[in-house]
Amino acid sequence: MRFEEQLLMDLQAEMTARNERTRRTGRRLLAGAAVAGLAAVAAVAVPLLTSPEPAYAVSANANGTVTVEIKEFRDAEQLEQDLKDHGVTADVTYLKPYTKCQNDRGALVGGGYDTPEEWRASVHYKVARPGAKGFVIDPRQVGKGQTVLLEFTENPKGPVKSQLKAEVIQGAVAACVPEKDPTQVG
Repeated sequence: MRFEEQLLMDLQAEMTARNERTRRTGRRLLAGAAVAGLAAVAAVAVPLLTSPEPAYAVSANANGTVTVEIKEFRDAEQLEQDLKDHGVTADVTYLKPYTKCQNDRGALVGGGYDTPEEWRASVHYKVARPGAKGFVIDPRQVGKGQTVLLEFTENPKGPVKSQLKAEVIQGAVAACVPEKDPTQVG
């Protein structure tokens, strides 16, 4: 073998070795970039996937009312605070199926209501009405020192999945003591 042939073979071997090193380094860089990319996606996606969906939504309407859409029966204290931020002092209670709060949680504004006509004429009827999404509260129906009682009861077997009882209380509000609701079948 002549010197030139040996030199050519050595040069080819060196070029092959370089190409192999470059290919391995490129694969390593590509693998490292892929791992870094996956870590970045996980850093963003995991909190989004594990963060709970908001339990409710509260929004102000142009006419001064407030719309409340309940998605889950949780975060009652936060809902109370959000309603307060919209000018409504509220006491929110989520009840288990077939239960209700005991009567007489406080002094009803305008007294009680015994007939459907008295109910429809009362502030209790006017303070919270069903809306397109959830229900609508009218803060103008709630005076100084008054609290809106919002009692939600799950109704898993009925055509309506929950019931809302809304009343306006003057002064102190007693805590809810749950009891069986004889009007609900379960």
